[in-house]
Amino acid sequence: MPDLTLVEAVNLALAYELQADPNVVVLGEDVGVNGGVFRATLGLQQRFGKVRVVDTPLSEALIAGMAIGMAAQGLKPVAEVQFSGFICLDQILNHAARLRTRTRGRLSCPLVLRAPNGGGIHAPEHHSESVEALFAPIPGLRVVVPSSPARAYGLLLAAIRDPDPVIFLEPPRLYRLYRQEVVDDGAALPLDVCYLLREGTDITLVSWGALIQETSQAAEALAQEGVAAEVIDVATLKPLDIETILESVAKTGRCVIVQEAARTCGVGAEIAAQLAERGLLSLQAPIERVAGYDCIMPLYRLESHYLPDTERILQAARRSLAFA
Repeated sequence: MPDLTLVEAVNLALAYELQADPNVVVLGEDVGVNGGVFRATLGLQQRFGKVRVVDTPLSEALIAGMAIGMAAQGLKPVAEVQFSGFICLDQILNHAARLRTRTRGRLSCPLVLRAPNGGGIHAPEHHSESVEALFAPIPGLRVVVPSSPARAYGLLLAAIRDPDPVIFLEPPRLYRLYRQEVVDDGAALPLDVCYLLREGTDITLVSWGALIQETSQAAEALAQEGVAAEVIDVATLKPLDIETILESVAKTGRCVIVQEAARTCGVGAEIAAQLAERGLLSLQAPIERVAGYDCIMPLYRLESHYLPDTERILQAARRSLAFA
């Protein structure tokens, strides 16, 4: 049971499925010889061959189109796009998400599209923004964001085995941030559910991806102040497991939603809307949202000011707790 980084856990899950299922194919720019831009596929082509791990031209539309065609013909492609800002939305929206409905169930599209998503690595704008809200409204898609090595391993296995398309957004800031014990037993984690990371009774903190780190740190700081914060990792953004969040807010009466993406029309806004529709009578204070700003990700020196941090989460939690 080795201690792995998140990027190593992704590699381990890919290797497991390539070994276990001959229909699994990995494709993308530089995924073979070079092992991918973040080395998530390092060594896989040498182990499984060029037919199973395919280097493609630098064309995201081509990568998505190839993956959809492969999926329609019975393969299980796992396509890598080097950064989420480059994902070909046309192919995903108009073909991958609609294939099962368009063919009345005669064809399905069991593909996974992997992409780094988010900031913290000091890269230019298209390499650093969080674009999960572009995919979450699309019927027919699952949108998954892992927040730890163990969850990356289990959720990626589940995504590859799913019969429909999954957008798998990996936080690059977490790729090598820390190590965690990962059991390479092929056990998938369930999709479409939130994960309760910390139990509490005073306030609910909801987040996903890289910001689970800062959200958990805020919960620990609140504990030092005598506040028991419950922490929920959404993990699957679409379909959203709102029931787990509603149950938590029914217990705590207060909620802070934390996202890296820009504030307006983000996934956090959808969670807040559903809480207002179905959990209003449980709320003892207005819902707080901590998010990125409604601007292009500023380069380099200002990136740390854009990304939500522990202090901003604590400020939102304290406002909620102080509301009478």
